[in-house]
Amino acid sequence: MFAYSEDSYESYDSYEVPDAVTSAYLNSAGFDASDPRIVRLISLAAQKFICDIANDALQHCKVRSSNVTTKSTKTKDRRFTLTMEDLAPALAEFGITVRKPPYYV
Repeated sequence: MFAYSEDSYESYDSYEVPDAVTSAYLNSAGFDASDPRIVRLISLAAQKFICDIANDALQHCKVRSSNVTTKSTKTKDRRFTLTMEDLAPALAEFGITVRKPPYYV
């Protein structure tokens, strides 16, 4: 059970999803949230969801790139690129299916 306290609310000032964006999506879905704490809580939940998907996609990318080893790049200086090959399995773990349009196949 989530217990609300003023201290825990103030500690989450560095959220990434703006309240205006969250409010716009809530209004388009028919949810009128007049309390800014509710909007902030939903913004935090959305941010965690996005971070979990991005982290899973990064793990898929690391596993995929470890299979193709190159000795010319160092592991500390390696940069990863988010691709659909990595994002699709990460989204599938959360029950979201992504398909390419037929003209890209």
